[in-house]
Amino acid sequence: MKTKFDVMGMTCSACSAHVEKAVRKFEGVAGVEVNLLTNSMVVDYDGIDVNAIVKAVRDGGYDASPVQKANKTAAPAAEGREMSVKKRLIVSFAFMIPLFYLAMGHMMGWPLPAIFLGMENALIFAFTQFLLCLPVVLVNRKYFINGFKSLVKRSPNMDSLIAIGSSAAIIYGIFSIYKIGWGLGHGDMTMVHQYSMDLYFETSAMILALITLGKFLESRSKGKTSDAITKLVALAPKTAWVVREGEEHEIPVEEVSVGDVVAVRPGERIPVDGEILEGQSAVDESSLTGESLPVEKGAGDRVTGGTINGSGYFQFRATKVGEDTALAQIVRLVEEASASKAPIAKLADKVSGVFVPVVIAIALVSAAVWLLLGRSFEFSMSIGIAVLVVSCPCALGLATPTAIMVGTGKGAENGILIKSAEALETLQAVDTVVLDKTGTITEGKPRVTDVMPASSHDETELLALAAALEKPSEHPLASAVVEAAESRGIPYAPARDFKSVSGMGVEGTVEGRQYFAGNLRMMNERGVRLGELAKLGEKLAEAGKTPLYFAGAEAIGIVAVADTVKTSSAHAVSELERLGKTVVMLTGDNERTAAAIGQEVHIGRVISGVLPQDKERVVRDLQAEGRKVAMVGDGVNDAPALARADVGIAIGAGTDVAIESADIVLVKSDLMDVAGAMQLSKAVLRNIKQNLFWALLYNSIGIPLAAGVFFTWLNIKLNPMFGAAAMSLSSVCVVTNALRLRFFKPRYQEEQTAVCKLEHKGDGDMTKTMIVEGMSCMHCSARVEKALNELDGVTAKVDLEAKTATITLAQPVEDEKLIQAVTDAGYDVVSLR
Repeated sequence: MKTKFDVMGMTCSACSAHVEKAVRKFEGVAGVEVNLLTNSMVVDYDGIDVNAIVKAVRDGGYDASPVQKANKTAAPAAEGREMSVKKRLIVSFAFMIPLFYLAMGHMMGWPLPAIFLGMENALIFAFTQFLLCLPVVLVNRKYFINGFKSLVKRSPNMDSLIAIGSSAAIIYGIFSIYKIGWGLGHGDMTMVHQYSMDLYFETSAMILALITLGKFLESRSKGKTSDAITKLVALAPKTAWVVREGEEHEIPVEEVSVGDVVAVRPGERIPVDGEILEGQSAVDESSLTGESLPVEKGAGDRVTGGTINGSGYFQFRATKVGEDTALAQIVRLVEEASASKAPIAKLADKVSGVFVPVVIAIALVSAAVWLLLGRSFEFSMSIGIAVLVVSCPCALGLATPTAIMVGTGKGAENGILIKSAEALETLQAVDTVVLDKTGTITEGKPRVTDVMPASSHDETELLALAAALEKPSEHPLASAVVEAAESRGIPYAPARDFKSVSGMGVEGTVEGRQYFAGNLRMMNERGVRLGELAKLGEKLAEAGKTPLYFAGAEAIGIVAVADTVKTSSAHAVSELERLGKTVVMLTGDNERTAAAIGQEVHIGRVISGVLPQDKERVVRDLQAEGRKVAMVGDGVNDAPALARADVGIAIGAGTDVAIESADIVLVKSDLMDVAGAMQLSKAVLRNIKQNLFWALLYNSIGIPLAAGVFFTWLNIKLNPMFGAAAMSLSSVCVVTNALRLRFFKPRYQEEQTAVCKLEHKGDGDMTKTMIVEGMSCMHCSARVEKALNELDGVTAKVDLEAKTATITLAQPVEDEKLIQAVTDAGYDVVSLR
C-alpha cells in the first residue's frame, strides 16, 4: 500500500536523501519518493507499522506525519512559510546593519558615539555588538537547531555549515569579551586593544542574514504544485443537472452515479465523463487534448468532464465519475509525477558532507597538538578557533545561492522565470526537448491562411460573402473569417434567415440570394459542383488546414483556416538542434495536421493523437531510455507531462495550471527562450563550479596556515582577525564571480544580427549578407572587400562598424567559394545566407 507523509525540517537535497535512506532500511518498503519541493514523502510498503516509519524519520532529525489525502491547504501553508522567512529577513537586516556599522566604523573612519570609542569603553563596544547579534541568532535559530542535529546524526547539510560558521564567530567573540574584561581589570591595555579588534559578531550576523536572504528569494520563486492541483480540481463544476423522472435536478457533482442521465446546457462545463444520448453541440476540449478547435459531438460520442459545451444542448449517460474521470486522473498524475522527481544533490551539499567533519577534526587536533607541544591553553584555543574562523563556510555556502540568484535574475530580465534551483541545475543536462503543438509551436488561435476564389470571383467578393455568412455563427472558425475581412476593411451585408446546420456548416440569405458555407459534405448534399476547388481543398487539408467552402447557385471559393505556426518556432527548433538536443513534437491533434506542422518547423519526430495520460507516458518512456527530458507546453493537458519531465517549461500565455505545474515559465511565450534558458543553465552551473573551486582552494590554503603548520619553521601564525578578513575576502570573490552572470547573453540573441537577408534586385541579381569576425581597421575591411570582388559575378561592399559584407551576385556563386575567399584573407565568417 501507498501512504503519503508530510515531512518537516528538510532544507536541502542532503536532507531528503537522508530521509529516504532512513525509510528504505525497512525490508517491507518497495519504494520511497521524497519531494523536497512540497516537503512530502510517498512510501510504498507492506507489513510495516506506519508509526515505525514516522519514528525512523524522527530519529533522523526530521518530523513526519501521515496524511490520508492531498493537502488542499498546502498553498496557504507555503505562503505562511514565506512570510516567516520574510519576517526573519527583516529582523536580521534591521540588527545586522547597525552591527556592521558599529564593528567597522572605527576602521572606516565613520562617525561613532563617544561611548563606543577609546580603550576605557572597549567592553561597552564589545558587549553592544553581542547584544545586536543576539536577535539575528534568535530569529534564525532553526539553522542552529537543524544544523547541529544533523551533525549529531552524522548527516551534515547546509544548515550544519551555517551553524558551525556562525557559532565559531560567536564563540570567539564571547571569548574576546572575557579577554577585554580581564585586560581592563588588570590594566593590560595591549590585550584590550588586541581583542577589541577580534570581535566577529558582525561576521555571524552577516552569514545568517545573507543566507536568509537567499532562502527568502528561493521560497518566493519555488513552484507550488499544490496550486496547480487546486486549479485542476476547479475545472470540474461543483454541480450537475441530472434527469430523473423526466425532470432536471441540480445536485452536487459528487452525488452523480454511473448510469445517471446528465443534461448540459450551452456554455456549461461537462461535470463527468459519459456518452451522449441525444442532442448535438461543439465541445471545446482544448483543456484536455490541446486541440484548438471545438469538436462536433452527437449521439454516441463520448464527452469528458471539465471540457466546455458550446452553443448546443445535449444529454449524456455518465460512465465515469469521481476518481475515475479523466480530469481526476490528470490530478493524480500531476501529484505522482511531481513526487517522483528525484532530488538533485547540490554540489555544496556533497562537499559539506566531508568538509564539515574534517574542519572540526582539524580544529580539535590542531589545538590538542599545540597543547601537547607545551603551548598555553590560550594559544592552543586561538589556533583551534582560528581554524574554524578561517574555514567558516560562508564562501562555500554562498557559492551556489549567489550564482543561482544572479542567474534567475538574469533569466527574468530575458523573460525566463525560473522557479527553482533544481530546475536551473537540471536544465543544462537535458538532451531531449518535447514540444506541445497548440499554443506552443503554433499561435493557439485559428486564423485565415488562404483565400481562393473561383475563376469568376475575386478575393474581396469571397471574403465579404464569407464574413456575412459567418458573422451570426459562434464557431471559432467563423470568428477567424470575420476577423480576416474586417482587418482588410472589407464591408459586408448582414445575413438573413441564418441557420446552423449541425456537423456541416451554415446557410443564409445575403442581399436576397441563398448561400451556403461549410465542409465538403455540405457542398455534396447541396449538389454544388466544386471542380478545381475540390482538389485545392484536398491540398489544403493535407497541409493541416481546414478548408471552408462557400457557394450559392455555384461554387464561389474556399477560405482556409488553420492554427498558424509562430514566426520564431522554426528558428527555435534549429537552435535547440544546434545545442545538440533531440526535438520531439507531441500533440492531441490528428496525424495529418501534426505532420504538416512538424514538416513546417523541421521536426523529425512527431507524435500525434495523444491524450494527457499518453503525453505523461511518452515523457516517462523517454526517461526510461536514459534521457533527460524537458517538456514545453501551455495547456491543462500538458500538466502531467510538465510535472513528470526532468524540467517542465510553460509558455507564459498558457493556462494557470500549466504555469504552476512547470519549473520554468517563458513570459514572452517565445520558444527561442527555451534555448536561452538552457544556455543560462549551463553558464550558472559553470559559475557554481568555479565558486566552489575557489572557496575550497581558499580553505585548502587558509586552514593549514591557521592550524600553525608554518609556525615552527617560519614563525607564521594566522591571527583570527586576519582569518576573518580572509574569509570575508573569499566571500567577496565568490559574489563578484557570480555577478559576472549579469553580462550573460543568450547566443541566439547575438546571432540574430547575423541572420543573412536574401533579396532579389534588378534583372535577377541576388543579394546576401555575410557576417565577418576579425576585422579591426579599414585595411581589414578593404582586404575582405577585395577578396570577394575578385570572384566572378560578385560585387561586395563591407561595413566595418557592422562587421557585415553586402554581396550582390550577378550569377550563381556557391556559398563555399564566398566563405573560402574571406577565410583565405585571414578572417572568420560567422554566417552567410
